[in-house]
Amino acid sequence: MNGSSGTVRRVAPRPRLSPHSRLVMVERVLGGQSPTAVAAQMGCSRQTVHKWVKRFAAEGAAGLEDRSCRPRSSPARTPAGVEKRICALRRRRRWGPARIGAALGVDGSTVHRVLCRHGLNRLSWIDRPTGQRVRRYEKAHPGELVHVDVKKVAKVPPGGGWRIHGRGSPKAKPKRRTRRGYTYLHVAVDDHSRVAYVEAHDNERAVTAAGFWRNARDWFDKLNVGIDAVMTDNAKNFTSTAFAEALAENRTTHRLTRPYRPQTNGKVERFNRTLAEEFLYSYKFRSEPDRRRRLQAWVHTYNLHRHHTAIGDTPASRVNNLCGHYT
Repeated sequence: MNGSSGTVRRVAPRPRLSPHSRLVMVERVLGGQSPTAVAAQMGCSRQTVHKWVKRFAAEGAAGLEDRSCRPRSSPARTPAGVEKRICALRRRRRWGPARIGAALGVDGSTVHRVLCRHGLNRLSWIDRPTGQRVRRYEKAHPGELVHVDVKKVAKVPPGGGWRIHGRGSPKAKPKRRTRRGYTYLHVAVDDHSRVAYVEAHDNERAVTAAGFWRNARDWFDKLNVGIDAVMTDNAKNFTSTAFAEALAENRTTHRLTRPYRPQTNGKVERFNRTLAEEFLYSYKFRSEPDRRRRLQAWVHTYNLHRHHTAIGDTPASRVNNLCGHYT
């Protein structure tokens, strides 16, 4: 009972007898005791004793497990045709339960139950191009699969850009006419633990990508993590001979994403988004060397101290040796 409101909280009913208790009951009856005596011992009726004895005789120990209380038929359930239209609107228009209900003349709570039943109650679970439910996966141990990608960002001009001086300021305007070039952030993210290794380079050529992978592989080796497979997109630097030779040195399998489907390499794409939101666009850098120097400090924080919602802890919690050998 809730003391503040005086209302009684309803609790879902649970069976008094567990499968173990039912087995004890059956064993006592088969051992020669009468059903009446066993019922008194177990605190139930004779009919209950007879029910479990008959079920044990027909199905064995598996028959003593709990069964679903769901009825064989549900006449009041939303018709299949309406459910199909609800799911179609969700995939095509990305509408919420209220708008779908208004369009189809169905209560919003009913629409929500239908979406939950079909796994469409969260828009983040729906693939935007196809409207199909996203199939998420996670490898069983560190090193089973590492996602690799390159993120291209503009270089920070000497003295800082508009984030330091403000948009339209005299110091920021001249720098717009100067061609600064780009920094290429080479990223490797472990599928299971989400620990990340990042290097900043001036290009994304095949030789650079191969050298980055060798450094990343050595870094994972220090964590006692052996790499089984690497997943990349179909860019020329990753499909090159130089990158293939770097992978072959440790017999690492190379997996390519489907063309025009960055979602296949989603974990590294999500890391790139975190990198942009929490580092690239959240700090004010005085120069490109200043940003590159502070990058490693941020990656250290990400690996060891930042709570990762997908795993419920820090990435370091899934790699036993990370804290002692982080470089």
